[in-house]
Amino acid sequence: MTIGAAVPRKEAVPKLTGAARYVDDLVLPGMIHGVTVRSRAPRGRILAIRFGSGVPWDEIVVVTARDIPGRNCIRLLLDDQPCLADGFVNHPEEPVLLLAHADRALLDRARAAVEIDVEPAPAVLTLADSLAGGTVVWGTDNIFKEYRIEKGDVDRALAAADVVVEGTYETGAQEQLYIEPQGAIAQVDRDGAVTVWGSMQCPYYVQKALMPLFAVGPEKARVIQVETGGGFGGKEEYPSMIAAHAALLARKAGRPVKIVYDREEDMAATTKRHPSRTRHRTALARDGRILGLDIDFVIDGGAYATLSSVVLSRGAIHAAGPYECADLRIRARAVATNAPPHGAFRGFGAPQSIFALERHLDECAARLGMAPDELRRRNFVQKGGTLATGQVVRDDIDMGALLDEALARSDFHERRRRFAAENPTSRVKRGMGLAAFLHGTGFTGAGEKHLQSVVAVEGTAEGRVRVLAASTEIGQGTNTVFAQIAADALGVPYDAVDVAQPDTAHVPNSGPTVASRTVTIVGKLVEAAARDVKAALAASGAADIADHVARHGPLRAVAEYLQPPYVSWDETTFRGDAYGAFSWAVYVAQVAVDTVTFEARVEDFVAVQEVGRVMHPVLAVGQIEGGVAQGIGWALTENVVWRDGRMANCRMTDYIIPTSVDVPPIRAFFVESPYAYGPHGAKGIGELPMDGPAPAIANAIRDALGVSPTRIPATPETIEETIEEAHG
Repeated sequence: MTIGAAVPRKEAVPKLTGAARYVDDLVLPGMIHGVTVRSRAPRGRILAIRFGSGVPWDEIVVVTARDIPGRNCIRLLLDDQPCLADGFVNHPEEPVLLLAHADRALLDRARAAVEIDVEPAPAVLTLADSLAGGTVVWGTDNIFKEYRIEKGDVDRALAAADVVVEGTYETGAQEQLYIEPQGAIAQVDRDGAVTVWGSMQCPYYVQKALMPLFAVGPEKARVIQVETGGGFGGKEEYPSMIAAHAALLARKAGRPVKIVYDREEDMAATTKRHPSRTRHRTALARDGRILGLDIDFVIDGGAYATLSSVVLSRGAIHAAGPYECADLRIRARAVATNAPPHGAFRGFGAPQSIFALERHLDECAARLGMAPDELRRRNFVQKGGTLATGQVVRDDIDMGALLDEALARSDFHERRRRFAAENPTSRVKRGMGLAAFLHGTGFTGAGEKHLQSVVAVEGTAEGRVRVLAASTEIGQGTNTVFAQIAADALGVPYDAVDVAQPDTAHVPNSGPTVASRTVTIVGKLVEAAARDVKAALAASGAADIADHVARHGPLRAVAEYLQPPYVSWDETTFRGDAYGAFSWAVYVAQVAVDTVTFEARVEDFVAVQEVGRVMHPVLAVGQIEGGVAQGIGWALTENVVWRDGRMANCRMTDYIIPTSVDVPPIRAFFVESPYAYGPHGAKGIGELPMDGPAPAIANAIRDALGVSPTRIPATPETIEETIEEAHG
């Protein structure tokens, strides 16, 4: 058995030796470079495009919206985002035209020489202004999508409550800041067939976008994922844009074209985590029971819809957390502004709504004179209880036990008492904070059923096993875990299993690498297909795989997703089983705040989670440590500064992410409760650790200072403002 063992990673040797080839390492015969010319205006009509002097324009390939052979859109959900602006721009950084040339230095000069005259139109630059509706920039009311989740009678609960606590909480944008910037290479044959090589999470998303743009079928839109240096959601939908641009240039140039963004362009122009604002009204009994939750959750989608509706739905479903509440109302809206579109980021809306809930529960506990852990303990949902959508909890989960372990591992109560005694006379004040939360595995509701993911496993003439799936390796260990699953299902050595490079011409569509679904959903299909291969091998009487292929021909099995029989979901009412299973966690942070510099620092972090079966202990710990580090950045330092809808600090010198100096010891602990519909019982793990750090850290700041941070990142300036507001 390799499951549960720390087997060597499949991609380790190529990456360590430099043999792994990323987009910018690839050179195709005759290849030239491409760049994008973008709007600087947040909104307005394009009056003229001027090409400055001193540039040999006759040598440069120029592409505008008129050169698009099909529909001018980046196909996704609403298809509202143009590939290239045609007469009107809706955000700074909106692509207007494309340039290509063999000389990259000349190309940069040419881009700088292009001037785009825009007649300004009224722009909406904040979430609050969008909701106010004074200027409408999308649809009739600036609302991309709205959901409502209702259970019981929350107005009755509010009226009958002993205590009602209200609060408003805000979260900022966050840049994914993957190590490798966005990049793609495209080639267009004489017959119009398009081939793209790119750094991406979802090859079939890119194929879906290329088909209407070039008016071709899937057989003429081939997408190949090359080695990808991180994604975190930032390479989910955006690669469709850069791939489309490279392909349009390649079509007009008659030569392959490579586009690779530098860091500044990548940070300024691509998607980020949605900023959010959440308002809570909570009805409480004096004994700490939550009687009613009234939640208004809003996210800023930017200029186009992209994936905002999906991000919104997950945020809404997670907004009530792992608590039993008979009466609740959740109103969720995604609104338009004239910032570059926001999109997928690890957690997908849940970190925003969970931050608000877990921050608010500490305020509720304070109003009741109760310890924050005790308030949560009295309201945890139990197996057989129901969540916000009415979903019955089938997971064998004991949140109280997770809480007990997190409190014990962090020495929560003793440290809290000690810090309370030391803080009055100390310049550096310390506090303890916790967060309890859950995260759904896979696509919401019937999403997995609609997607109908497919995986193939085959035996080769050399006697090896090959896994074919569109799920991408982006640093999280997909290839390793798929090989573990196949090896154990077939009873072959781990080293005898290969995982095919994702290529839409050769691998089936197993769906996107998102939503904590890769191991649980796609891995289960790998397991099923591998078992079918084993059964076919046994039935054939062949001695081994190579013997079977030599005597009987190809040895291949295909598995298609089957929804668990109990899952029932109503998309119109948002009622039913939102997910087949949840992962559950309690996180505790110890934070120190310098009351002279107002700098907050995380000194210790304990993460306790139940994620089903742990497939690979080193990879699992790595997921938790990485997610917590990202959460620390979002909570404390990663402040996107907006000026007229544009990211002003789009450099790593002034967009501050945590370094090794800023990340404390992260102590990760796992409780295993296998999920029947995951391979060997595995559930999702990738997004979970993004949900808990920010509220745990903010709650620790409250414990240290006695004031309530309501917005993140809690930079020194924000902490100082919070103290000033608290003291009038």
